[in-house]
Amino acid sequence: MINNFVFEPNLATKTIRIVREFNAPIEKVWKAFTDPELLAKWVAPKPWTIEKHTWDFTVGGVSKYAMVGPEGQIHWMYDEFTAIEHGKIIASTGVFCDGEGNPNLDGPKSYTETKFSSIEGNRTKIETTHVFDSEDTIKWFVEGGFKEGTAMTFDQLDELLASE
Repeated sequence: MINNFVFEPNLATKTIRIVREFNAPIEKVWKAFTDPELLAKWVAPKPWTIEKHTWDFTVGGVSKYAMVGPEGQIHWMYDEFTAIEHGKIIASTGVFCDGEGNPNLDGPKSYTETKFSSIEGNRTKIETTHVFDSEDTIKWFVEGGFKEGTAMTFDQLDELLASE
C-alpha cells in the first residue's frame, strides 16, 4: 500500500511540512510515538541507535536521548513537550543538549507539531510541521539528509507496526 510520503521544505518561512500515512490504526501509531521503548526502535535511521533515553510525556516534560552512530558519533537531543492532546497532537520545542542533558539554548532550535488523524481503511495519517529558528538551521536540516533520514525512520516504523 502506498503511504504518500510528503516532504516540503520552505526556506522563506523556515518550515518543513511532512505528511505520511501508516497501515495501522491511530491508537497503534500514537503508541509508537509516545511509548519510549517503541520510539527507540524506529526513530533513529539505521544503523544509528537511541541510547540513554529519559522520557516525561507531559506538557512541560522533557525527552532526552543520545542518537549514536555506527562509528561512535553521538548527537544529544532535548525536546520539551509544549502540547499533548491524546491521540491527536504532540508539540515540542527541540534543541541539542550536552551529555549531561543540559539543553544548548544558544544553538539551533525548532518547534515541532505532529497531528494524527484516522483515514480510510483503519489507517493513520500524520502531519508534522517543523518551524526553525533561523534560515541557517533549516538549511542545515534540508541539506544534511533530514528528508532521507525521516523516510527511513518511517519505513522502520512501518516494520514495527506490522510486527506489533
